[in-house]
Amino acid sequence: MALKAFIVEDQPAVRDSLVEAIEELAGIETAGWAADQKSALAWLRDPANAWDIAIIDLVLEAGGSGFAVLQAMRGRPATQKMVVLTGSANPQVRRHCEEMGADGVFDKAMETEAMLDYCVALARAAGGH
Repeated sequence: MALKAFIVEDQPAVRDSLVEAIEELAGIETAGWAADQKSALAWLRDPANAWDIAIIDLVLEAGGSGFAVLQAMRGRPATQKMVVLTGSANPQVRRHCEEMGADGVFDKAMETEAMLDYCVALARAAGGH
């Protein structure tokens, strides 16, 4: 069974390329997406929605924040991974994300491939791709 991802990203072009890349490279199916904090939390908290990994941008529509999404989901099961893919992954931001419960923090400009490698490894560990 393929892993399921939820994407929290407000830039349609970035979101579309992420959906395509994780499907193609890791065999991870995108179960849903949100462009703002409120929609993301509503979807992630809904027990009817199954997900294994959430890929979160820190700057979201309507003044929302990926930090708030991470914070709100700290009590999630350990099997549900949350990674941050942001344009501002400096050491302070990385530390803050990790304190909020992120399983990984990746810079959009330089580490998108590393984030995809993380997804591939997660899928392999789950017996997928």
